[in-house]
Amino acid sequence: MASQVPVTILTGFLGAGKTTLLNRILSEDHGHRIAVIENEFGEEGVDNDILLREQGKEQIIEMNNGCICCTVRGDLVRILGDLKRRREDKKLSFDRVIIETTGLADPAPVAQTFFIDDAIAEYYLLDAIVTVVDAKHAQTQLDDHHEAQEQVGFADRILLSKVDLIGDDEQSRLRDRLTRMNPRAPIKPVHFGNAPIDDILDIRGFNLNSILEIEPGFLDEDDHEHDDQVQSFIFKTDKPFDSMKLEEFLSAMIQVYSKDMLRYKGVLNMAGQDRRVVFQGVHMMMGGDLAKPWGPDEKRTSKMVFIGRNLPKDVFVKGLELCTVG
Repeated sequence: MASQVPVTILTGFLGAGKTTLLNRILSEDHGHRIAVIENEFGEEGVDNDILLREQGKEQIIEMNNGCICCTVRGDLVRILGDLKRRREDKKLSFDRVIIETTGLADPAPVAQTFFIDDAIAEYYLLDAIVTVVDAKHAQTQLDDHHEAQEQVGFADRILLSKVDLIGDDEQSRLRDRLTRMNPRAPIKPVHFGNAPIDDILDIRGFNLNSILEIEPGFLDEDDHEHDDQVQSFIFKTDKPFDSMKLEEFLSAMIQVYSKDMLRYKGVLNMAGQDRRVVFQGVHMMMGGDLAKPWGPDEKRTSKMVFIGRNLPKDVFVKGLELCTVG
């Protein structure tokens, strides 16, 4: 992990303030050397003549042939690979990457890039997905645009822009809605891109390989029913899981519901295992790692959160209960 290059995916709907935030990051004296991959719509396709320009200490790469989450994912793999080669050849110097998606991007395929390509997964660490939400227009955008819901559902951090344009009651209602959609992402205001670097970089919010556990209280919120397609629910149990039964069940659920399973993550107590198991997935990509040992007097509890589109909670809960021992 220490040698991997951390990557932040910066997303948010059209006009939310992503570029303002990015410019703020690039102009701040934080000591990081950042390679930025920008994706905007345009007529030119991505080819070997990648536009690379110097902006202070940052290396800016522009992908101009449409949405980064669609046909250009292969180009994203190629660009990340090219950055790797240039860095190893001492032609470029950077210690982290920020990918700014278009406002109409679904973050899922971008995140999946770091699961499906072994060379990319070994060299880069997907640190977090940071989503900027336009507080003034968010309710309408979430009602009308599937992409806006996906961006919230995938977020590890949600930054609320333009909060000065709405009242306290309206902001409270929006926060409640965002929390129902994604209970695991902290929500913080950002004014004209002014956000602490610690809220954006080195979050380790999206990391299969990190030896971590979900912080106390992280999943203790009640789940909610509401009208948004993107919903979340939580499963907790004090009984240990049978590893083979759990893997078979989750694999079966993925086969049926993978398109609608946006994010799923948890800390698990496995029968016969003295260490926590941290697992996480995106659509069909799922994996897990051993984390720190359980304490001798520590209560062993499994906590899982599922974020997706209209997932059948009762089917998941009953199936997970059948995967436990005792």
